[in-house]
Amino acid sequence: MDIERETLVELAVSVGAVATFIVALLIVGSSNGGSGLSSTGAVELIGVVFGFILLMSGVGVFLDRR
Repeated sequence: MDIERETLVELAVSVGAVATFIVALLIVGSSNGGSGLSSTGAVELIGVVFGFILLMSGVGVFLDRR
């Protein structure tokens, strides 16, 4: 099965973005973890989700204009 180079680039960029999101979630969770999530941790978590949305939008624009 031959996979085109463009498809591999799209896959690598997307997997990298998702991995970044997961790492950010783990960092926020471990620094604000414990028995529950504090209000500061909740704000940080919302920031991570918002950042992921912006990151994926940027990735989509980048891949579209390539």
